[in-house]
Amino acid sequence: MDRNQVGGGMVAETPREGPWRVVVVGASMAGLFAAAAAAGRGNSVTVLERDVLSGDPKPRAGVPQGEQPHVFLFRGLAALEDLLPGLRQDLLGAGAVPFDTGDLPWLAEYGWLPVGQRAFEVLSVTRPLFEYVIRCRVQALPGVQVRAGSKVISLRRCDQEWEVGLADGSTVFADLAVDASGRSSRLPVWLADAGVGAAPVSQVDSGVGYATRMYAAAPSEFDSPGVVIQQTPATLAGGIALPVEGGRWLVTAVGCGEHRPPRDAAGFMSFLQRLPDPALADLARHAEPISDVAVHRQTGNRRHHYEQVPDWPEGLLVVGDALCAFNPIYGQGITVAACEALFLRQTLAASLGSGYTHRLLRKFATAVSLPWAMATSEDLRYPTSTGRQSLPQALLGRWTRQLSRLAAHGDLRAHAVLVRVYNLMGSPAQLFHPVLGAAALRAQLTGYGPAAPRPAALDALTPSS
Repeated sequence: MDRNQVGGGMVAETPREGPWRVVVVGASMAGLFAAAAAAGRGNSVTVLERDVLSGDPKPRAGVPQGEQPHVFLFRGLAALEDLLPGLRQDLLGAGAVPFDTGDLPWLAEYGWLPVGQRAFEVLSVTRPLFEYVIRCRVQALPGVQVRAGSKVISLRRCDQEWEVGLADGSTVFADLAVDASGRSSRLPVWLADAGVGAAPVSQVDSGVGYATRMYAAAPSEFDSPGVVIQQTPATLAGGIALPVEGGRWLVTAVGCGEHRPPRDAAGFMSFLQRLPDPALADLARHAEPISDVAVHRQTGNRRHHYEQVPDWPEGLLVVGDALCAFNPIYGQGITVAACEALFLRQTLAASLGSGYTHRLLRKFATAVSLPWAMATSEDLRYPTSTGRQSLPQALLGRWTRQLSRLAAHGDLRAHAVLVRVYNLMGSPAQLFHPVLGAAALRAQLTGYGPAAPRPAALDALTPSS
């Protein structure tokens, strides 16, 4: 076979059990998860990261969303605890803030959702600290090496192995190459240069932008895990405030198109004051700002359907944002990457024959499908969005909004089902339980009843407090 050919899916390979030489391109979350999945069993895992990595938690250029809030969905935390046992305790020890999502004040499209109902525990922590804790754990695994300042410029199939070329002229060889280089992945170019068929790409971009500022502390009287004011097609703006390590808070403004929040401090505060509820503006007014305003606008959803490429090269995988990037507002990307890593670990533990990477990509596609449908269906509702909803998306969106309206008027079952599906802990079939259908019909006939009240915890943020 030509040394410069990336393709190789048509070549028969005998089953093997390892040990494996694995190269992971990118040391962000998806790359670290993949490395954790591949570690052990005598495997050698080399993670190549183009950024220079600090010895302590700091934002870095390769993670432009690093200064924005990150809440890690329960499904993702469960997957990571499986990959790296004891990780939750490590994060708590580093200062991560746990809270139950049932206690989080959330102003949704039809009003405030009920609080005080047990739901799922999540952790709130800054992205640099979360990544740092993960990286320390992964680097300590047997056979794992993280090489910072190593920019990958080529990827070629050579007989039964992969040749990974670096900018410094060196090469690394592997039995399995994993592209975890994020939205900026060069894999489509490398595949095209080698004559491999192009993968279909789906894209939905609603033009969302974020602006975030760090604050020293919230008012001592404010006894709440945070505040969410959901962006809707009617308001085109929203925001969130969450506690993070060190007693600090992140306050974020969200908007789309011409309604995206600005980066200057005065404009940021003015944006918060125009939201449908004053809670975020009041919190920011009471607290002491300790950072500039950080903006992020790379928020489009983009999915590469590599599972549909018939001549997919053997021994090549794609994970994380390089495979499917989500609008970060929904908090799904890290959870999906963790689920992909579990699939990878299961596969490497088995005897492998020809076509295993293509089969694994199909499993990745199943992990992507539900969160992709949820994110794009919602984003396509905005007038700033590219594309149009399909009929199934429109019908599903209409029904979930009906459930959201029920929840905002006190239907705890509707609320619980929405929370389970949002956290990727329940099947979408739960959305169509007959009891919920009966509740929706009853509301249409007799009315929805009183709306859930504004959470009392927010009263501590009013100017008179």
